Amino acid sequence: MVNNQKKHFWSFAGSHFAYFFSWAVVYGYLTLWLEQVAGLGGTAAGLLFSVMAGISLAFQPIFGILSDRLKFKKTLLAAISLSAIFIGPFFQWLMLPLLEINLYLGILTAGLYLSFVLNGGVGVIEQYIERASWVNNFEYGHSRMGGSLAGIVATLIAGRLFVWNPTAIFWACSVAGTILSILVIFFDKVDVTEEDLTQTTEDSKLDRKTIFSIFKLKNFWALALFYIGAAALYDVFDQQFIVYFKSFFENGNDGTIIYSYMASAQVGLELLLMIPMPYIINKIGAKRGLIIFGFITFLRIFGSALSPSYPFLIFFRILAGLEMPLLLVSIMKYISHTFDRKLYATIYMLGSNFAKQVSVFVFSTISGSLYDGIGFHKTYLLLAGIVLVITIISIFTLENDKKTEKTITAAEDAVEIR
Repeated sequence: MVNNQKKHFWSFAGSHFAYFFSWAVVYGYLTLWLEQVAGLGGTAAGLLFSVMAGISLAFQPIFGILSDRLKFKKTLLAAISLSAIFIGPFFQWLMLPLLEINLYLGILTAGLYLSFVLNGGVGVIEQYIERASWVNNFEYGHSRMGGSLAGIVATLIAGRLFVWNPTAIFWACSVAGTILSILVIFFDKVDVTEEDLTQTTEDSKLDRKTIFSIFKLKNFWALALFYIGAAALYDVFDQQFIVYFKSFFENGNDGTIIYSYMASAQVGLELLLMIPMPYIINKIGAKRGLIIFGFITFLRIFGSALSPSYPFLIFFRILAGLEMPLLLVSIMKYISHTFDRKLYATIYMLGSNFAKQVSVFVFSTISGSLYDGIGFHKTYLLLAGIVLVITIISIFTLENDKKTEKTITAAEDAVEIR
């Protein structure tokens, strides 16, 4: 059993790597591609990110409910994985012609496709592997190291590919999507029998009353507020950071290459911290992990706004290597420790991902306009202030971890095996 679990662990880590390679490339270089290849400004780029977030608002609740019903069935997971294969063809042959026909048509089409694969799909990938970790007896945070490693590889490869041929970065995503699809369909295995899986699916169907009961929970709204004001602004801040970073250089290509090195160092730190982070969060509690994440996010945005030169920016950017392990491990443990695990995916999609996309939807367009209007410095100060206020509020509104959750076995809360 141990050998099988070890084999399964490496497969899931590989899936994390393949998926987050595409994530890192798209979110790291899409704004730059829109600026240099598509000729779009900050406002248009912000609009695209808002559309992606807005469309994903429809995907999040649907994906959450489907995931709780499907449990370990891979139907939805495989659909998202296979869709990732077409990132390269989409940007090579479809995106630019659509933008030439009509700006809003191109943005809408890209938003629909990317929100399915990324903004909506990420929750499906994450919750599936978290469930698998309960049953296969490994730490989700350790599997997520594959995603951190992907960030290093993506930034090292994408920076050079972009200088050579900007659209080539998206073909690299298609290669990663192919690998992901193979791993998901043929290798990602969970130690449950088909009989157990079928019985569990029949026993865990969610009715409307159960789903809507989530909205009566104060802790659900506290978690949503934290994501709206802290975790989401982390992404909004990073959306056009590469443009801000390059403004410190006379030669744009030099900025792109140094950015790739900096991002690799950041994700390298993230990779290293993913090893002890599950044990740290088990010790200090998931709520404290989330609060610490909020304060570090404030510090990073505030410090970037006041940075006089790019070495200071590099320092604050590398701090993200501490932020992500805190958030990724803490949120998974917080939901599993303070909510009914039978609703795990629905809570995760609605309380974190859905709330996050609401915030990204609102702030992406606003921040894009502010970048063009008042500049990066003042916009960053505004974002930092919002993060600080929400983090302080969350100290008093988020629940403490329930100790009784530690006694629940993986079989009981995942699939009621045997």
